[in-house]
Amino acid sequence: MRAAFGWVLRGSLLGGLAFMIFGPLANLVLWAVAIRWYFPHKLPLTWGFKYWGEVFKPTSDTVAALGTSVLIASITVIVCLLLAVPAGYALGRGRLPGRPMILLILLLPQAFPNLAVYFNIARLFYIVGLNGTIAGVVLVHAVHGLVIAVWIAAAAFAAIDPELELAARNIGASALRTALTVTLPLAMPGLMASAIFVFLESLDEFTGTYFVGVPDVTTLPLAMFTASLGGNYQIAAITALVLLVPSVGFLLVIERFLKAEMLAKVG
Repeated sequence: MRAAFGWVLRGSLLGGLAFMIFGPLANLVLWAVAIRWYFPHKLPLTWGFKYWGEVFKPTSDTVAALGTSVLIASITVIVCLLLAVPAGYALGRGRLPGRPMILLILLLPQAFPNLAVYFNIARLFYIVGLNGTIAGVVLVHAVHGLVIAVWIAAAAFAAIDPELELAARNIGASALRTALTVTLPLAMPGLMASAIFVFLESLDEFTGTYFVGVPDVTTLPLAMFTASLGGNYQIAAITALVLLVPSVGFLLVIERFLKAEMLAKVG
């Protein structure tokens, strides 16, 4: 009796978890292929891909927003890596005093409510002329992305065996050559993972883009929000699925890069 109750309990918990994960996704898929669907009908009255054509036609605002999102995310990755690689090397390989405190300070932007932070950033950017520009949006995205990039880069460099660098130096390689031919290639999987995380963070960012970019910069999350406000749930659902594809794909790639020994070095 007790064993049967245990199986029922586990099945219920797993079923509830599966519903929480896949229920919203199923609803998105239904809206993405629905042409006519209104209360009180539980399923769409008319099915089809009519709205997919509207989303992906060359003159669509969604296509333009996708291009803007990819451009901003790519620039954000470059900016973050340019700062995170030397910072991660110093934190992971160097013996900096107060290293844990420095890593903790990097987390401070995450400790405050995003709404208040972005509201004040938007006011400052308006004064200096960065409001409504791609440069301003990139700077806002880089604030969050830099935290991810530095932490993962520091863990990637810390996971490298110092004996390998020492061996390269012993056979005559300079410090720069050792860094370029030994240290960087060994840290590359972690740096690639940090780049992917930053890209996805920027691609999905909404609040900062809304306060700093609107109305001149429109990204895919903003296009989805606008479609939802206008009652265009099919457009919003398709946009959400488009955002979901790179997230799932890149996370599968990240799983190959982030190993247990690297994660143990975080912090």
